[in-house]
Amino acid sequence: MEIDESAIDLVQFNTPEAGSPIATIKTSLGDIKMVLFPKEAPKAVENFQALVEKGYYNGLKVYSAVPSVHVATGDPDNNGSGGESASGEPFEDEYSLNLWHFNGAVAMDNGGTPGQNGSRFFIVQNSRITDELGDKMFDGGFPEKVIQKYLEVGGVPNYDARDTVFGQVIEGMDVVEKIAAVPTDADHKPVEDIVITSVELGTL
Repeated sequence: MEIDESAIDLVQFNTPEAGSPIATIKTSLGDIKMVLFPKEAPKAVENFQALVEKGYYNGLKVYSAVPSVHVATGDPDNNGSGGESASGEPFEDEYSLNLWHFNGAVAMDNGGTPGQNGSRFFIVQNSRITDELGDKMFDGGFPEKVIQKYLEVGGVPNYDARDTVFGQVIEGMDVVEKIAAVPTDADHKPVEDIVITSVELGTL
C-alpha cells in the first residue's frame, strides 16, 4: 500500500512527555521500565494496565528467552500457550505506522494467531540488523525512515504487522539483554526460573 512517510512519527524514540504512562517490571534479574502508548495501541495498553492492577503478572516467569530476538512472559502455564485478557476474551491486534518492533519494543504475543491477544507479551532484544535485511525490507515496501531506524537501533522487523507494539523500554535494556542470554532448554525456556516479582504502574 502507499504510505505517506511524512505522516509517520516514530514515537518510541521521542522524549516521553511529562505525565506519560509507564510501567516498571521488577524481575529476579533486575528492573525494566517502559513507556506505554495508549494513543497508538489503546486496547493493548488498557488490557495490560488492568492486568497489572489485578496483580496478574506477580510471580509469573519468563517462558521464552531467545538471544537477538526477544524475551517473553505473561503466561501462567509458563509455556507460551496460556493466559487470558483482563476481560477474559481475546482482543484484536492494533497496528500503527508509528510503532515498530525496534530493539526494546514491548509487544503482545498472539501466538501467531491474529486477534488472539491475552496476557502474554514480549520485549524485542536485537541491537542490530544486517544491511542485507535492510535491502530486503526496502524491496518489501517498508518505509525508508523505518528501515533507517532499524539499521540504527536494531530490532525484529519479522514481527511487524503480526504483533501489537504497545510500549518501549526506556530503562533496563541491560536487564533484558541479561535475560535473553541465560541458558535455556530446547523450547527456549530458561533453565533457571526468571520471576516477575511485580509490575508497577505510574507516570513520568
